[in-house]
Amino acid sequence: MTAVVIDGNAIAQEIRAEATQAAADLQARSGVAPGLAVVLVGDDPASAVYVRNKERACREAGIRAETLNLPGDTSQNEIIAAVRRLNDDPAVHGILVQLPLPSHVDERSVILSLDPDKDVDGLHPVNVGRLVQGEPLFVPCTPWGIQEMLVRSGHSPEGKHVVVCGRSDIVGKPVAMLLVQKQTGANATLTMCHTGTADLAAVTRTADILVVAIGRAEAVTADMVSEGAVVIDVGINRVDDATRQRGYRLVGDVDYRGVSEKAAAITPVPGGVGPMTVAMLLKNTLRAAERAIAGAGV
Repeated sequence: MTAVVIDGNAIAQEIRAEATQAAADLQARSGVAPGLAVVLVGDDPASAVYVRNKERACREAGIRAETLNLPGDTSQNEIIAAVRRLNDDPAVHGILVQLPLPSHVDERSVILSLDPDKDVDGLHPVNVGRLVQGEPLFVPCTPWGIQEMLVRSGHSPEGKHVVVCGRSDIVGKPVAMLLVQKQTGANATLTMCHTGTADLAAVTRTADILVVAIGRAEAVTADMVSEGAVVIDVGINRVDDATRQRGYRLVGDVDYRGVSEKAAAITPVPGGVGPMTVAMLLKNTLRAAERAIAGAGV
């Protein structure tokens, strides 16, 4: 068996086209363009690339995007003050704090300073709680992107056993909470694995759908996957490769070559989950703008 590749780029383009039309419709009705502000602290190269990609996607969709670039030594209080100014800016409908933040900053305190109605990454405890209760305001972008990939590629999680590897607040926990809901496109049976899981491979082999977000290059190998499983690889890691001009290549948390010979479908790295995350950010920003405009009576 050779896995069908789930093309995140193609699915993301569909969603971005939908978002572009929705943004145009919203501006035609209200005269207001949706606005996103990204807070970027420091000069981490990967974060800078992610932010540029988000800005470009917003511009292409007709969403105003601005990035607040703060030096790496900006104090926690100064970052929180900047977030609160954006909270109070009516032209800003969505706010995204690019993670990770520098080590001297408590990320939780910064997230808590966000207005939940502008928290388009769905990380504020109010939004996390709403997700758990099945009434999300903003679903975290990567988990929502994973759900959309599964549904739009014909692999709905409904009635399936989904095994999630990783328990991060950004991917593992929210994707589990999202897919377990009694809703269309969810309604799965969930197992979550982590560093405390005994015999990880024995658990992952029971998965109809395996979501891997553990941050270790090619850690999930073919012997850990059952024949015909659907594999979603969230990881992106640099590994040294002297044959490449840049000296490295990007790989996921899954051994793509080996696993693709057993799986029914698999996401590539890059070109899988990453583009979906950006696409869902556009959808969340639109939702924030629609709610703000409705509340203002525009």
